[in-house]
Amino acid sequence: MYLLDTNVLIELLRNNHVVVTNLRVAILRGHDVRINALSYYETRRGLLGIHQAAKLHKFDTFCRVFGIVYLDQPALDRASEIYSDLRKKGRLIEDADILIAAMALVNNAILVTDNVSHFKRVVGLKLENWTR
Repeated sequence: MYLLDTNVLIELLRNNHVVVTNLRVAILRGHDVRINALSYYETRRGLLGIHQAAKLHKFDTFCRVFGIVYLDQPALDRASEIYSDLRKKGRLIEDADILIAAMALVNNAILVTDNVSHFKRVVGLKLENWTR
């Protein structure tokens, strides 16, 4: 499964050719592609905030087609562990990103992000960058 981060969703909405091509390849290869709940929230609030009705409609359609991975107790438990580990190392990242990483880990998903250097602090997290 591929789990899309906010920056990748934004590039999809911008019709970034590289991201769109990578998404098509994943689909053609039979991979499951989903949106994580926090990126859904971040993207939707952003589109509402800038009054982008057409992009909001496109986003809502995309979410209905691909589905959302929700934040559940196993992900919250894993996020707590990630936070503790990163704090001990003095390498904390934002709570939202910890939660996104945890959703990817508990769902055995590859997180697709343009922020690989940031997320690589999370041990065991599989990452891909579809924007390059």
